[in-house]
Amino acid sequence: MQEQKDINIQKHLLIPKHIKLPEDEKQKLLQSFNITLSQLPSIYESDPSIKELNAIQGDVIKIMRQSPTSSESIFYRVVING
Repeated sequence: MQEQKDINIQKHLLIPKHIKLPEDEKQKLLQSFNITLSQLPSIYESDPSIKELNAIQGDVIKIMRQSPTSSESIFYRVVING
């Protein structure tokens, strides 16, 4: 029987970088776009990349993806229950 190894999904080549924003940066983001948390796209707290961050409902995640047209694209998601 093979031994199961723990995999750090954050270090996988195909997974974009996920960062949990501190509370002060979260508030600056919401103010700069003049939005509320409910207006952000969501991501489930059960998502494997979120589990590594120990994110809870209401946290905002910054996702940085490589882009073919620009060096990097940044997306924001609010963590929801699920």
